[in-house]
Amino acid sequence: MQKSAAPFTLPRFDPRRLPFVGEPDALPPVADAAQTVAALRQRFAAPPAWVPEIQREPKFLDRAPAHAAVLVPIVLHARPTVLLTERTQHLSTHSGQVAFPGGRSDPQDRDAAATALREAREEVGLDSGGVEVLGSLPDYVTGSSFIVTPVVALVRPGARLHANPDEVADIFEVPLQFLLDPAHHRRQAFEWQGQRREWYAMPYQDGGRTRFIWGATAGMLRNFYRFMSA
Repeated sequence: MQKSAAPFTLPRFDPRRLPFVGEPDALPPVADAAQTVAALRQRFAAPPAWVPEIQREPKFLDRAPAHAAVLVPIVLHARPTVLLTERTQHLSTHSGQVAFPGGRSDPQDRDAAATALREAREEVGLDSGGVEVLGSLPDYVTGSSFIVTPVVALVRPGARLHANPDEVADIFEVPLQFLLDPAHHRRQAFEWQGQRREWYAMPYQDGGRTRFIWGATAGMLRNFYRFMSA
């Protein structure tokens, strides 16, 4: 685990207005054959040796750490997609950002998968009966002091979803093929009070709308790419 850094207080800013740093990595995309149901199950049943690229963000909120979990829901269309949400604007942290369904662990949760499934049900109405948990990726520590376990799962298509208006402004899907291609993984940087913070961004054109995936969500997806390409 990387060493923690001193708190890096950030002002409010719009990452969509920031330029990208450099060019995308010249890394190969994950092959389509590795994105099938059978291949995904096999990958988690016998995971390769690998190291996450990002484990801890620079801290920007000085508070006690809290455990959380998110669901990385791979929807089993003919070409799989990943279900994501857009958080409402009134939330105290990460408002308006693209995120996986998920949240803080409760004492009654049996494990990270239980947290992720409970939160997905509360946020988007996802019935756990249509979900097959494959496994988890290593914990990801956010700058807001959440220790997040990403729980990867397969989801049957056609689930009736409904956004919890207190937390979720929108629900949408992005092709897994797009997310597992590092040609779409761009870097951004922000300098403030002599300190620099960098992160990945993965803007996705959804019809006439740009879904701007960045920060912790993009970081966990980058780790998922590293896991799938190891």
